Amino acid sequence: MTRNAGILADRAIGELFGRGQLLSEAMLDHDQIQPASLDLRLGSKALRVRASFMPGRSSTVADKLERLTLHEIDLENGAVLETGCVYIVPLMESLDLPGDISASANPKSSTGRLDIFTRVMVDYAQEFDKVPAGYKGPLYLEISPRTFPIIVRRGSRLSQIRFRKGHALLGEQELVDLHAAETLVAADAPNVSGGGIALSIDLKGSGPEGLIGYRGKHHTSVIDVDRKAAHDVLDFWEPLYSRGRDELILDPDEFYILVSNEAVHVPPLYAAEMTPFDPLVGEFRVHYAGFFDPGFGHAGAGGAGSRAVLEVRSHEVPFILEHGQIIGRLVYEHMLEPPEGLYGSGLGSNYQAQGLKLSKHFRAP
Repeated sequence: MTRNAGILADRAIGELFGRGQLLSEAMLDHDQIQPASLDLRLGSKALRVRASFMPGRSSTVADKLERLTLHEIDLENGAVLETGCVYIVPLMESLDLPGDISASANPKSSTGRLDIFTRVMVDYAQEFDKVPAGYKGPLYLEISPRTFPIIVRRGSRLSQIRFRKGHALLGEQELVDLHAAETLVAADAPNVSGGGIALSIDLKGSGPEGLIGYRGKHHTSVIDVDRKAAHDVLDFWEPLYSRGRDELILDPDEFYILVSNEAVHVPPLYAAEMTPFDPLVGEFRVHYAGFFDPGFGHAGAGGAGSRAVLEVRSHEVPFILEHGQIIGRLVYEHMLEPPEGLYGSGLGSNYQAQGLKLSKHFRAP
């Protein structure tokens, strides 16, 4: 089945590349195309800039970089990006989209779990992470490590992009009906409003000690974003335990890894995304990495019971989270056609069937 509007699946993404509507400095990596997204690769240089910026409707990114660049860093053999600094990296991929295809970007799951703030920019943009239909030109990634210094190199993947034809978002009644048929979140009484279905926080904890999450440490060594299971958890993270209170006080400007109370399910004909920060649910931001590909949490792809891992920061003031409190919403979109592969089905997916889990860079305790 092929729809008139929806998210492009893996086969269609490959066809964009074949038709020259998705271009790259090198052939795509064998695992670069995901069921409903494409991983984006860093190019050969990073430009440290004075501050983050928006190109605006009358300027290219390159125009702004001529004025704001402080230093150029060669990424061919790897380089350290420091916390508190802003870098712009031209990506290996560029676009020549047809007039009916737009795109949106988001950090990869591993990127968000390392507290690396990333946003994709295009020429003449007035919004981050948005690519208008028919865009022709380069892609750039803004990178700002928040908690840990990182090592990146040409070809490292920190962000991902989804391609979209028309209006693909499910309305509230469609979402209610889909939940009734497919159980999108494992909740007795799902909360559907604002076009999304609610997720709440688990602060009861797991295991004999009641582990509820982790808080990032300061002044650590560097993390190589391309190395799996290379770091000891306790060198970078402080484990947090429930202590019977079922609540957690978020300290301003600290970074937390927590987990949803509900298991999440994305059926094969749909893609999902965590909505941006909503001030109605509290003074904190949840989940930098918002894409959930078709098959996440799907029993047929080995994902039954998959929960959403949440990257959480409080803003300005301390904030108390309580067990079961709503912390975000998932919106769902139609796929244009079924993907050839599902998340977790032999695609090297790192977070299928997950509970509370740090990024792939850390050795299991």
